[in-house]
Amino acid sequence: MPENLLALDNGTQSVRALVFDPRGKLLAKQRIPIEPYFSSAPGLAEQDPNVFWDALCQACRGLWAQGVEKSSLAAVALTTQRSTVINVDKNGQPLRPAIVWLDKRRTEGLPPVGGLWGLGFKLAGASRTVAYLQAEAEANWIRTHQPEIWQATHKYLFLSGYLTYRLTGRFVDSTACQVGYVPFDYKAQTWARTWDWKWQAVPMERSLLVELVPPGSPLGEISPAAAEETGLPVGLPLIAAAADKATEVLGAGCLEPHIGCLSYGSAATINTMHQRYIEVIPLIPPYPAAVPGRYSLEVQIYRGYWMVTWFKREFGLREQKLAEEQGIEPEALFDDLVRSVPPGSDGLVLQPFWSPGLRFPGPEARGAVIGFNDVHTRAHLYRAILEGLAYALREGAERTSKRSGVPITELRVAGGGSQSDAAMQLTADVFGLPASRPHVYEASGLGAAIDAAVGLGLHPNFETAIREMTRRGTTFDPNPQTHARYDELFQHVYRQLYQRLKPLYQTMEKR
Repeated sequence: MPENLLALDNGTQSVRALVFDPRGKLLAKQRIPIEPYFSSAPGLAEQDPNVFWDALCQACRGLWAQGVEKSSLAAVALTTQRSTVINVDKNGQPLRPAIVWLDKRRTEGLPPVGGLWGLGFKLAGASRTVAYLQAEAEANWIRTHQPEIWQATHKYLFLSGYLTYRLTGRFVDSTACQVGYVPFDYKAQTWARTWDWKWQAVPMERSLLVELVPPGSPLGEISPAAAEETGLPVGLPLIAAAADKATEVLGAGCLEPHIGCLSYGSAATINTMHQRYIEVIPLIPPYPAAVPGRYSLEVQIYRGYWMVTWFKREFGLREQKLAEEQGIEPEALFDDLVRSVPPGSDGLVLQPFWSPGLRFPGPEARGAVIGFNDVHTRAHLYRAILEGLAYALREGAERTSKRSGVPITELRVAGGGSQSDAAMQLTADVFGLPASRPHVYEASGLGAAIDAAVGLGLHPNFETAIREMTRRGTTFDPNPQTHARYDELFQHVYRQLYQRLKPLYQTMEKR
């Protein structure tokens, strides 16, 4: 009887096809790099939707070339990058390039939400937050600037919904993939009711939105057309999973709210899974978790580990050349760079808000580095980047614990940055908590496989699936002396920075 699970993971940098067994062992993997986006003007980030589909097909065919037996597969599950949107016509054909989550376009001057909702937001001091949401919504930009596209749109899809359509021929998606500016009720985890203010903020017909099913439920079956392109068996069940951050939390084994899941990816985040609906930041909802009916409380540093990539591109040529000469991975030399500088970076402190966001800390925020003197080198700057990210995520963790009433007592760390031993130890020291890697690097794919395993009944519930399919990898314990040093800097320097600099950021924003 087939019992292996295929997870298709469409991230920002690549598409991966991953085969897991019911114990969470990764049996096979095929990774296809993709260009994250193209930009036709400053701030725009778009991609041809066929790039995602073609890479998915190529990844699947790569598994068969490795000798993976199709007959061993019990089901497939899909997880994708969040907030990438695609307009399609009645035949499912894209009407324009996908707007990728990294896109920075805004639509200013939209009519504000009116009526009792508008009055309520004004009295609550939330009008600016709602206006920010309206300006950020991709649908508002398309409707305003490309009305002919909006008029021709049959369905307005997230990337997950588009790929689900390509796989099954059905316009359906997981509730846990609805992360973005659409009229979605995050508390009820369904489309908003007709009277909800979100329909004013992002006006659209209900018919533009797809049918929703919870994680672990069937989305459909692999169609003959999809089978021909991917090599997947016709009729193989496609089981609903969740967006990539949510499945990463699940794949890292973070089912309980006291376990914080850090993601060191293009966006750095800290997530905890809760059974209660809790807004860590008022009016900003928690996202749907990869477990039906649960919530993923998240604080995000928008450009996160992109800053590490930026540093390596701008200042890391020496390490990359040395690594090539020595036949080793560049990350080993970058870890040496971190270790060459003492904890606290000799007083250099970085605030990592290179790209502001509504969620945290605020739309006017910018990045800052303070404390420079003549001892500082590029190694200090590199360590300060890692420390600044850890400080920001610790601040997010403390805010989450305060709002939820549940202290975070241990950490799991996933994403590309988790492969750095130096970054892992630094994280444990900043938080003062043990930090563990998941037993497999592909945590988001494993989370999707867990959704499929529970949906098929291979495991009776998520608690059993987590116990059977996830394990801790290497664990880094905090050094008490180093944590004391970081705690002093965090409390007396880092936490003071944003409020002290906020008036300057606001002045710069106006200019």
